[in-house]
Amino acid sequence: MGSEIVVLGFVVLLAIAIAVALVTQRLSIPYSVALVIAGLVLSLGGPMGQLRITPELILLVFIPGLVFEAAYHIDLDYLRRSFASVAVLAVLGVVITAGVVAAVVSATTGLNIGLAFVLGAIVCATDPVATVAVFRQLHAPKGLATVVEAESLLNDGTGVVLFTIALAAVTSPVSPLDGIERFVFELVVSTALGAVAGLVAVRLMRLADDRTVQVMISIVAAYGIYLLADTMHESGIIATVVVGLAIGNAGGRFALPAATTEALDLVWETVAFLLTAMVFLLVGVAITPAQLAGAGAVILAGFVAITVARALVVYGLIGAGGRLLARGGRSPVPVGYLHVMFWAGLRGAIAIALALSLPADLPQHDLIAGGVYGIVLITLLVQGTTAGWVVRKSGVLAVGDAA
Repeated sequence: MGSEIVVLGFVVLLAIAIAVALVTQRLSIPYSVALVIAGLVLSLGGPMGQLRITPELILLVFIPGLVFEAAYHIDLDYLRRSFASVAVLAVLGVVITAGVVAAVVSATTGLNIGLAFVLGAIVCATDPVATVAVFRQLHAPKGLATVVEAESLLNDGTGVVLFTIALAAVTSPVSPLDGIERFVFELVVSTALGAVAGLVAVRLMRLADDRTVQVMISIVAAYGIYLLADTMHESGIIATVVVGLAIGNAGGRFALPAATTEALDLVWETVAFLLTAMVFLLVGVAITPAQLAGAGAVILAGFVAITVARALVVYGLIGAGGRLLARGGRSPVPVGYLHVMFWAGLRGAIAIALALSLPADLPQHDLIAGGVYGIVLITLLVQGTTAGWVVRKSGVLAVGDAA
């Protein structure tokens, strides 16, 4: 009977996702945001509201497939042109955001600075699922979409690493130097693991003549390298991103046949639809009114902090920094791009998963978790529903791929 309930729950959630997709085709609300709203309604009562959402379910089942599919579709040529911006956003951006959130939340709510930094580390990265889902509906210029998608993929990996360090520092002292060394080490090792796995996967796919086998190799590569990196206490997200980039941009003597690429596109687009629908519904189910009610001050302070931090990173480091580099012959990032990048800082499934993974005996556990859920909800409802308006008003559709 237990298995029947699980299967029934899956079918019901999928049916809801299909209904939401049909409705949002006629509305201006992004599909991902509508799914979260549907999940919130489910959480208010009925059997679906009793679903137990675990971090393992999101991090081990949903995230590898979603991250791989998004990385697989990133054009490496576009990524190379904007790599400096992506690196700043994905590394310096998460550290600055975590620090700003910690300082603001601690100063305004009295939360211990160490615990406030844990909160900041959880919400410091934009979410790959939310950002990618929204941008694909907006038909933004490919160069701009590549920057935002690549940032959202890579900074979730760096954000998880930062969260691990911040959580460890709460229970045992960690010197800044040790923290930096661990941070850099995980980035380097995870990237190397992904590069090796991607090369092996591409070679095996070229040896296989059957498209079904080739697709299965990509699935094993996406989930296998994530699990391997996680077992080694490295970043599974970063490793999976590198694998996706390697398979999606295989060229030259490693180029995959056109029939293989078509099969990969079809299968992974279907997988991405299924996983996106499930993860956003479950994110909505995970957020309960009781958790939000007890963390109002933290939610408000945290949202203001991540908004300020996002402005500092995008307009300061990317905008002002780009103007300085322009003196050396490089073109600065268009102002319209900056506006969209600033407003694209949604949070989502990764933050929810990290909040769920907080130790039960962590001081102020419920306050931190409620703060994360509220911040995620606000970014999805406020920024997610207005992203299309920002893109249209920013003029990026007329500028095109100027950056």
